Amino acid sequence: MSLPVRVTVTAKAEAVTPKGDEVLLVEFLKTYRDSVQLVVDEIWGLSEAPSRTELHNMFYSKLMKLGFRAHHVSEIYRRAKEVVKSTRKNKGSKPILRKLTARIHTLDYRLNLNTKTIKIAVLHDKWIELKLKWYSYLNKYLDGSWKPGEILLSYRHGRFYVYITFHRDVVPREPQAIMGVDLNFNNITYTIIDLNSNLVFIGVIPFKGLKKALHLRKLAEDLQWRHPKNWRFLKWARRTRARWLSGARNILVGSAHRVSRRLVEVAREYNAVIVFEDLEKIRENNNSDRKLSWEKPMWCYRRIQEYTEYKALLEGIKTIYVNPARTSKKAPNGKRIKFINYRFVRLGETITTRDVVASWNIALRGLEKLKRMRGLAGYVEP
Repeated sequence: MSLPVRVTVTAKAEAVTPKGDEVLLVEFLKTYRDSVQLVVDEIWGLSEAPSRTELHNMFYSKLMKLGFRAHHVSEIYRRAKEVVKSTRKNKGSKPILRKLTARIHTLDYRLNLNTKTIKIAVLHDKWIELKLKWYSYLNKYLDGSWKPGEILLSYRHGRFYVYITFHRDVVPREPQAIMGVDLNFNNITYTIIDLNSNLVFIGVIPFKGLKKALHLRKLAEDLQWRHPKNWRFLKWARRTRARWLSGARNILVGSAHRVSRRLVEVAREYNAVIVFEDLEKIRENNNSDRKLSWEKPMWCYRRIQEYTEYKALLEGIKTIYVNPARTSKKAPNGKRIKFINYRFVRLGETITTRDVVASWNIALRGLEKLKRMRGLAGYVEP
């Protein structure tokens, strides 16, 4: 029996403060940011980041004098170490913090899901109550299976936002099938096989989001072409361009959510492991024509994979990645393959698409990798 896996999700909600309390909350966020910057400045020149104990000895008394609670100080240490570590990993210069955000420990806030309010402890042990603007999609976290964790409080453009983390334990399913998924510009093709490599089902999910998003991008580029020198200085041009590009992004995000939900529904129906191609280096491949190079940056393949992966995790469904090389060129059933054109192939006596061939091969590779991960082939793949 598989061990439970902890799943964590983040819910975003806008928060409204009572009159007069906004100043206190902004003051707390500014002091929090400046304190993180203080710790970053002190440890940036050190060869190794200090431990939590060393940071406690260096900064605890200083930060407590500013009015923070003990857990505020602990979160400041943690945030500063994360900033320094990530910046050094990316070989950047010393970071300068500007955003007003604060990570709040579970003991420093009180969340009331019945009244949709949250009380947050700020400087000098003062508490501020915020009213959350609740959205219908957040109701799924009220069934009792989700437990709230730490929160992130943010202030942007005159508005407060609260990011609440929820977690629960999920028991992974024992797979009975493998679902290979081939992501394309205009469709998502999937093939399901059983654990003995027998074909079970083939399906196609239309994907029209990219075409619509590219149309809006083309409108924005045409606007810049018509006003090459002064579009940045024309208020109407900037707003129109921003509206089109924002619309393109929203279309891609919405389409990715719809596709990922459908993939998880199919995987749940067949109790299947979801297998994707590892397309991490596809944007580095410049061996494509001009049209394809223009379309590729808008292709949200990674977003679809990430959305599907976390939705599948909530259902206890496993997601794995395989090598994408030659998935559409190799016969998955051992029969002779003949290419009719760039899209259709003859597989034995059957005419089908290269997308089906690719998804079938992806499923077979996923089955092989799953067996290796289970040690059935004599070793476990790292």
